[in-house]
Amino acid sequence: MSLFQRVLRFLFLLAGFVAGLLTAVAAIFAQRLIKPPRQRLWATPADLGLDYEDVQFPAQDGVRLSGWFIPGAAATQRKGATIVLVHGWPWNRLGEAAVDPISTFTGATPVDLLRLAYALHQDGFHVFSFDLRNHGESAAAAPMTFGQMEANDLLGALAYLNGRSDVASNRMGVIGFSMGANTVLYTLPQTELVQAAIAVQPTTPSVFANRLARYLLGSFGGPVMRLTETIYQAAGGTRLNAYQPAFAAAGAGETPVLYVQGNGDEWGSMEDVARIAAVTPEARGPLFVEALHRFGGYQYLVDNPKIATSFFEQHLPE
Repeated sequence: MSLFQRVLRFLFLLAGFVAGLLTAVAAIFAQRLIKPPRQRLWATPADLGLDYEDVQFPAQDGVRLSGWFIPGAAATQRKGATIVLVHGWPWNRLGEAAVDPISTFTGATPVDLLRLAYALHQDGFHVFSFDLRNHGESAAAAPMTFGQMEANDLLGALAYLNGRSDVASNRMGVIGFSMGANTVLYTLPQTELVQAAIAVQPTTPSVFANRLARYLLGSFGGPVMRLTETIYQAAGGTRLNAYQPAFAAAGAGETPVLYVQGNGDEWGSMEDVARIAAVTPEARGPLFVEALHRFGGYQYLVDNPKIATSFFEQHLPE
């Protein structure tokens, strides 16, 4: 065999290895979209000394969901004002543990939504946190849809709360993170039960996916994401550029929406959030905050809960 033939064979083998590796990476990414890895609940409100109720309720389309109702502190009780927390992908109602190998690879850091729930409770709000479909202890309904179908989950949560005598149906607010923020935006045109909302780092899925792929894989990110999208569509998903939370935000009506976005987010985009906010009829912000990595933007509100309290005090008055 000539030297040229040996080099050519080596190059073909190398190309095959690279193609196989990229296909494997795309399959892992697609699997996380189709059937997100479930994070087990690692704590309960009781760990922070909070009373709570375990709750089971149906999404608007019938998917079984699980959550917690945490009553507001008696000393500061706000007469039924209630805040719903909507987590991101692939978190659960407690937030993001960031302990699996993929989280380590991507540089994800923990997000502690229980701390935020505690702060809101101390400020007198009832808090309702629940697992979206395909996450935590809620039922499966694959694939994940970046907030579009998950809006049925939030609508189910609002319907459940609207039936409670201790919840003021005209004093309900929502805080959503990432996909949870998208879920809030998709929900607002479908209900009048949300009087105020905070959207923490919502994102147009095609923008997020391409920026994440480029961040992790450089020039290989584009081919991997195209293959990922093909696998995702084969499992029942929609083209990523067909998911447009801005279209939903435009129908949010008179509900004030405060947008929060970290300036160090290499996966999302301040420009994308500004574009979504620009078409929201009653947008507040965007509040661009100092944050390293995307996860710093999530954690900002956890570390500064008075931002949420002040916003809801203004828009959920007694």
